[in-house]
Amino acid sequence: MSGDWTPARGAALDWCHARLREGPAYAEDPEKRGSARAMPIVLHVPRDPRPARTPLLEAAAGAVARFCLDERVAPGGPWHEPFAAWLDAPMRKIARRARGAHWTTAGELPGLERSVSGCAARALVPGPVDAVDPRLRRLQIGGTELDRDEPGPPPPGVPVVWIDARLEMSLGKAAAQVGHGVMLLAAALERPRLDDWLAAGLPVAVREAGPGHWAELSADVVAGAPGVAAVVDAGYTEVAPGSLTVIAAGAGPVPPDADRT
Repeated sequence: MSGDWTPARGAALDWCHARLREGPAYAEDPEKRGSARAMPIVLHVPRDPRPARTPLLEAAAGAVARFCLDERVAPGGPWHEPFAAWLDAPMRKIARRARGAHWTTAGELPGLERSVSGCAARALVPGPVDAVDPRLRRLQIGGTELDRDEPGPPPPGVPVVWIDARLEMSLGKAAAQVGHGVMLLAAALERPRLDDWLAAGLPVAVREAGPGHWAELSADVVAGAPGVAAVVDAGYTEVAPGSLTVIAAGAGPVPPDADRT
């Protein structure tokens, strides 16, 4: 079941960081659907009270970050083989929403949960896209939207995953993209910065960027600014292939009390 986070340390963290930096070992074969693997992300979307969009996306990003830097994904851990197989191919993520008993049932599956301001999401062990556990298969992928909120400026020093506001991505698409962004951020960070972030509990903020700010962030990506990573979407859903969907930036020290779980 979704359990407590066990941060990777020592050799386990060395492997996690190095493997995230390597990226996928091969491309999916479009003629062979069985080659595609995905990480399920389950978003808790009760009817009452409805969650706020930004903290729910932050919970999704935080759950993915914790999963990818958990000792159980390193060699010898129980999640290593499915995690490594997922990283060998392009890292798809499929977000589903759940409430009530379905949310409780989804918690029986192996993975990690993150809560932010009362909003919760779970990142589960990846697997083939055509071999979805029945407890997940019945969960809705699309069709649930939340109003865009106004969360204010991100906390000082906390890494931020910026979303291109012009794309107007659905909740599920945005959750998958911020999850991918936080993985690329972890890979882009130098080890001392990653250690600080890990020690703080991997806090992450999610915000939308307007055209002007997005242009500045894109310039940082082109310039190869340290601690900045961009997601180039494959174009399977909603956006055109090659679109930059999110840009993660992790400059500055993480405050020791930054974890808002």
